[in-house]
Amino acid sequence: MGGCGVAVKSAAVIGAGTMGNGIAHVFAQSGYDVRLVDVSQEVLERGLSTIRNNMDRQVKKATLTVEERDAALSRIETSTDVAAVDGAELIVEAVSEVPHLKFSIFREIDRAAGNGAILATNTSSISITEIAAQTDRPERVIGMHFMNPVPVMPLVEIIRGLQTSDQTIAAVIEVTKALGKTPVEVNDYPGFVSNRVLMPMINEACFCVMEGVAEPEAIDTVMKLGMNHPLGPLALADLIGLDVCLDILEVLHRGLGDDKYRPCPLLRKMVAAGRLGRKSKHGFHDYD
Repeated sequence: MGGCGVAVKSAAVIGAGTMGNGIAHVFAQSGYDVRLVDVSQEVLERGLSTIRNNMDRQVKKATLTVEERDAALSRIETSTDVAAVDGAELIVEAVSEVPHLKFSIFREIDRAAGNGAILATNTSSISITEIAAQTDRPERVIGMHFMNPVPVMPLVEIIRGLQTSDQTIAAVIEVTKALGKTPVEVNDYPGFVSNRVLMPMINEACFCVMEGVAEPEAIDTVMKLGMNHPLGPLALADLIGLDVCLDILEVLHRGLGDDKYRPCPLLRKMVAAGRLGRKSKHGFHDYD
């Protein structure tokens, strides 16, 4: 994997939640040594358990052999210390979508990582340029926006910050292909492409519920059967997490200054009530 200035043989993933454990899963399955880092051993154990369960499912479906599963699991090391990223050529941050949290983590990993390491963020909407500015290597900071569930979804949005170098882009595109994913290069604007197009649709569906245009089930059915979407926008919002949708809409509204991205008041109310979708068992639909 040389020729791009950086030969990526090992990776580190910061954050063992839904996205982080999925990213570690695909790296390990693709032959990379991975260090999975999080603040507590408990979160790391939960992340590893999810990876094991997902790989067991692949074995049952015969998309992975028992030997391949065991080899992949043996490539994952865990640590509660950010210093564990030292030696990894590519470090992917996958923590909550909170700007100040990402900024402080990037300052830490910039100090801990080797000089030539590429620092990637799995942010779905926060400025890559702003994240890169927290480091002394903005030319080696890039967005790698994986889709959920990571082991299944083929797309990775590759986001170029203002100072991201061509060598960094080339190296990360190469790695993404080695993971069996399809890289799509986009520029650093709020929401990139995926969420800039998706979130207004979800937001509009929320307004349809609030204004009594139709029930959530009806709205989702129209989009599934009429527009051939595999999942309706409200069911998708429940899957993503209504709090995450609200965070992304806030970023779009603030970053682009256009009221068409103004979050629906009903969405705000549901988040305030703790109705966050699947993870809280209640959102626009119930998940008992």
